[in-house]
Amino acid sequence: MAIKPLDDRVLIEPVEAEEKTPGGIVLPDTAKEKPMRGKIVATGPGKLLETGKRPEMTVKKGDQVIYGKYSGTEVKVKGKEYIIVRESELLAKVE
Repeated sequence: MAIKPLDDRVLIEPVEAEEKTPGGIVLPDTAKEKPMRGKIVATGPGKLLETGKRPEMTVKKGDQVIYGKYSGTEVKVKGKEYIIVRESELLAKVE
């Protein structure tokens, strides 16, 4: 099963949260924060405007992005977790 986002949505593969603090303390699963960074796996064609045109997406497949902690919808495909987020909910692109 393949997922193709619609309109201005993007499919993100979250990057796992750090398992150690900068001081070297190992964090248990319950103390880990929800990831807010990920890699774009697929993008939709862009939001359909009233003119019938679609503007170009500002992000593309392979880009690293930061999104809101509670943004998007989580989906599971073949045992892997992904998040579907609107392009407008993305906070930053990691260069």
